[in-house]
Amino acid sequence: MRKLKKRILVVLGGNSQERKVSLETGKACINSIRKLGYHVQVFDPANKSFFKISDLKIDIIFNALHGRDGEDGNAQSYFEYLKIPYTHSGVLASMNAMDKSISKIIFKKKKILTPLHFIIKSFDYRKNILREYIKTKKLKFPIVVKPTNEGSSIGVHICKNINNLDNTTKMLFKKYDNLIFENFIAGQEVQVALMNGKAIGAIELKPKRSFYDYKAKYLKSAKTSHIIPANITKKNSAKVFKISEKAHKSLNCRGVTRCDFKFFKNKFYLLEINTQPGMTNLSLVPEIAKHNGISFDMLINNIILDASINK
Repeated sequence: MRKLKKRILVVLGGNSQERKVSLETGKACINSIRKLGYHVQVFDPANKSFFKISDLKIDIIFNALHGRDGEDGNAQSYFEYLKIPYTHSGVLASMNAMDKSISKIIFKKKKILTPLHFIIKSFDYRKNILREYIKTKKLKFPIVVKPTNEGSSIGVHICKNINNLDNTTKMLFKKYDNLIFENFIAGQEVQVALMNGKAIGAIELKPKRSFYDYKAKYLKSAKTSHIIPANITKKNSAKVFKISEKAHKSLNCRGVTRCDFKFFKNKFYLLEINTQPGMTNLSLVPEIAKHNGISFDMLINNIILDASINK
């Protein structure tokens, strides 16, 4: 008998601020999954409960969600409860990677360099507290302030002085409970793609905007320059690959991930690791993979083959 192809459920959209990007990622992945010969169904948790997935006849969940509830362990916990193999990282790895306050503690323990930083909860916030932390933690302006649990540079602000920082902090605390403050690192923006724990290549980004923000990432009109391979020496390429693999392993990530670095004065500073990298036509992981001989369909198939539970 001819073996039937697996039935894949692409979960996309959701309610996060990255919904639009998730829909684009999902669309690209659906096209590829169909080309690969799998049977495809689509599910948007913005319209119905994750528990409704149990009514469907599927073999694998392809997680194409981005942002909160999609890559922070929440969706993954439903998939584990339903006992359906799913792509990308598991509950704890997703939660830890999304929450910068946790991932940075782990990076520090593993001796992975990350910018000097501190975290303030909204109920602790006072002007004098902020000034005290800046002094004791030895941060210098410009200072980056951002939510601890957003992706795609949402809510990220670079503040050049204390008044700017005070005003931005008050504004962000109206929406977020926890903020992270860290030294702004100048230098090259280098990002590394990993597949199954192994670095497959790096890209350098030169944004025309003040930094690599949401628009620089997702709009062609922002005209961000993509330099591939990254303009660093072979020795430094090997070095950043090793750090990326260590970071991926330290959080027990699975499948495809992306590590974001700043390279300054011959040092790589890890900003974060992304467990659900974008798969749009402007996304970096597919671009890096293609440059290194891995087609988009090969990349998607690899993600599917890595699907599992209890991770």
